[in-house]
Amino acid sequence: MGEKSETQPQLRSLSRAATEIPFSGIRRFFDIAASMQDAISLGVGEPDFVTPWNIREAAIYSIEKGQTSYTSNYGLIELRRAISRHVEQLYGVHYAPESEILVTVGVSEGLDLAARAILDPGDEVLVPEPCYVSYKPCIALAGGVPVGIPGSGETGFKVTAEQFAQALTPRTKAILLGYPSNPTGATLQRDEMQKIVDLASAHGLYIISDEIYDRLTYDQKHVCASSCRGARERTIYLNGFSKAYAMTGWRAGYICAPEEILRTLMKIHSYTMLCAPIASQKAALEAAMRGEGPVLEMVHQYNQRRRFIVEGFNTMGLQCRLPDGAFYAFPSIKQTGLTSAQFAERLLFEERVAVVPGDAFGTGGEGYVRCSYANSIERIEQALERIERFVKKIL
Repeated sequence: MGEKSETQPQLRSLSRAATEIPFSGIRRFFDIAASMQDAISLGVGEPDFVTPWNIREAAIYSIEKGQTSYTSNYGLIELRRAISRHVEQLYGVHYAPESEILVTVGVSEGLDLAARAILDPGDEVLVPEPCYVSYKPCIALAGGVPVGIPGSGETGFKVTAEQFAQALTPRTKAILLGYPSNPTGATLQRDEMQKIVDLASAHGLYIISDEIYDRLTYDQKHVCASSCRGARERTIYLNGFSKAYAMTGWRAGYICAPEEILRTLMKIHSYTMLCAPIASQKAALEAAMRGEGPVLEMVHQYNQRRRFIVEGFNTMGLQCRLPDGAFYAFPSIKQTGLTSAQFAERLLFEERVAVVPGDAFGTGGEGYVRCSYANSIERIEQALERIERFVKKIL
């Protein structure tokens, strides 16, 4: 018998798709700020409100009653019925609760399911930029190819149907929309959305529409993609309870889609996540049935903060458009001569204010920083004073 080799074979490589995606550009600055005393974070996109008591109480009561089991893979039928009523009342689009609605662990899981359900290796997805940091990695992890379509500050960061049309190739499979936008707060008018839907219809494309900020619009009514002519049969509609109901940690989301599409999404969900936690589903049910009052009050307060922070940026010389939705301001810092990353890093260490560099959100974000106004007026005022002091040192 030959002697055993003293060297072990080299461990095979990790997934190329997983190793090539970047770490989130959001978390780095938030984590540093969390370790600093007296730091003010305008970084993470999370409501500063506590989940309303009646919603928390519904979850507590369900636990006290011993409701700790799995639910249907689709989610609690009573929650799906409530979601169906909610979407139809708001946008006039009906989804059958038995077969066209899936309760997910947040919209993030919904996005992952949508990408894996429709994409084959090499399929392209058109993505407006700047965009939420998860969009392009989720597409890549599903074997797809994200194709960024850059918006600009001059056009309010809206991407048009004509821009999508110019980017079409034989490999294009879907368009991924995220309006109101994180990070820019941009929204689309109905005629703008309809042109994109018409383009998708003409080329047999899917639409994945992330509408998690739909309730957080201020001067105009949100346009649900599925409500446009010809959209419902090709749209995977993603939404949830995190932002409007201050329920980020509950991880309660949902997908609405035609039955033949949703069945495939549910298969993946049933093998990976199985079901959303029952306590979170009970809380979401209470939110859907009796959560409207707190939503309207939170939107009112966000609107006040929106105007306050934008006025503050413009007064100090950082040009900033008034966002139409979500809870982010996206001021330009180009006149400082710093890159977005340099500005964010120096601001954090010199004035202890955390913002997110715009380049973390893709093409078109360089020269801007994202500032969340999901914070008290007092904290926003303090942050603006520090930012103005920092800007005066540079200019």
